[in-house]
Amino acid sequence: MKNNKKQLSPEQYTELIGTLKIRFEKNMNRHKGIEWAKVQTRLEANPEKLWILDEMEITGGEPDVVGYDKKTGEYIFYDCAAESPKGRRSVCYDHEALEARKEHKPENSAVEMAYDMGVELLTEEEYRTLQQLGQFDTKTSSWIKTPADIRKLGGAVFCDRRYDTVFVYHNGAESYYAARGFRGSLKV
Repeated sequence: MKNNKKQLSPEQYTELIGTLKIRFEKNMNRHKGIEWAKVQTRLEANPEKLWILDEMEITGGEPDVVGYDKKTGEYIFYDCAAESPKGRRSVCYDHEALEARKEHKPENSAVEMAYDMGVELLTEEEYRTLQQLGQFDTKTSSWIKTPADIRKLGGAVFCDRRYDTVFVYHNGAESYYAARGFRGSLKV
């Protein structure tokens, strides 16, 4: 994961903390037993992570707390926008796929954007965990971290929710669609 040394202005900080707090309080089912005051204390102690959460917010991810890692003491944030984040769609899977396209290349790839933002693509397990907290990607789809053996053969994996079921699909890694983006995770 990229180590961003960027920090928010006091105004950006206040706005982001306010947005995150409102979202946290509005969606208590996503983080039962977790107190906002403790999350905010952790956020204040990690200003570089606030910049990353702001990037998640700016690109339409609507990050929210979805868990707590007892081993590390970190809070886990996922993109919780109802649909794949708007600012991260129309991207192929990774740089190799982007370079492989001969024409009509997308502007970026999911793996590169995630790296630049400082987040990790959700794994299939994380995506399924997210789907237990609500109904996400009912009209869109999201690239997920693709196993190396599948990627080595030119493929990549994405997920969505249709017919009240989470589906995992494959596509050529170089493919991209207006309704496919990616969701990220961040530990703070």
